[in-house]
Amino acid sequence: MTPSTLHTSTDDGVLTVVFDNPPVNALGATTMRELRDLLKGLEDDGPVKVIVFESANPEFFLAHVDITILDQRDVLEELAASAPEGVNVFQAVGELIRHQPQVTIVKLAGKARGGGAELVAAADMAFAAEETAGLGQIEALMGITPGGGATQYLRDRVGRNRALELVLTGDLVDARSAAAYGWINRAVPAAELDEHVRRVARGIASLADGVVAAAKRALPPTDFGSGLVVENDAWASLVGRPAARQLMEDALVAGAQTPEGERDLEGLMRGVARP
Repeated sequence: MTPSTLHTSTDDGVLTVVFDNPPVNALGATTMRELRDLLKGLEDDGPVKVIVFESANPEFFLAHVDITILDQRDVLEELAASAPEGVNVFQAVGELIRHQPQVTIVKLAGKARGGGAELVAAADMAFAAEETAGLGQIEALMGITPGGGATQYLRDRVGRNRALELVLTGDLVDARSAAAYGWINRAVPAAELDEHVRRVARGIASLADGVVAAAKRALPPTDFGSGLVVENDAWASLVGRPAARQLMEDALVAGAQTPEGERDLEGLMRGVARP
């Protein structure tokens, strides 16, 4: 089946995956299923050495998990059935990316929040536009905690103190700050982002056979195991509460998942949370 929310192209060992789910690239169940199918199909694809993730929308990489995702219950049930033991459907996306044999790179021109920010942290590398990119774990402002790996990925990347800051403030972090924290590899001028990622990706793809596999074997992803179980339990204890459901419903009414509302989603969420 041809993906409806992803576009792909391959050039000299580099596969580019473009997220395209208007209007703001919300991470819905269909996108998660299409991404799972694509990545699993690449597990033994020798010619592809690098996967670059980018967005068709210059403002939004992946806005966050679709607030209405439960309306796709049939797809969620399918994803749950195929998820590895010990991880939920959202964590399964990040874990699949983290264990991909290819080098995975995010090219971040716009904003990535919630599940989108988790995908950024799951990738092997991420490069972001200084002037326009932003990252945020928005979940706390929605009455929940991250449930797609962020608590584990962020602690590993930025340390516990900064992870708590990012998770509990819900603030949007600019590219330079994200690079200083270690959330991403580097912030580069927006005009240079495409060329920078192209150079890195093609340089890696041109390495002699076996080099990428050997490097990834010598630098394996951290095994978060029980940490992901604890994260899921924490998320699950909150997501069904009336307060969280009300915050998300109010956010949709106020303009969440529209370009206007998503440009300052933090402000929108704080506005709907006021009594």
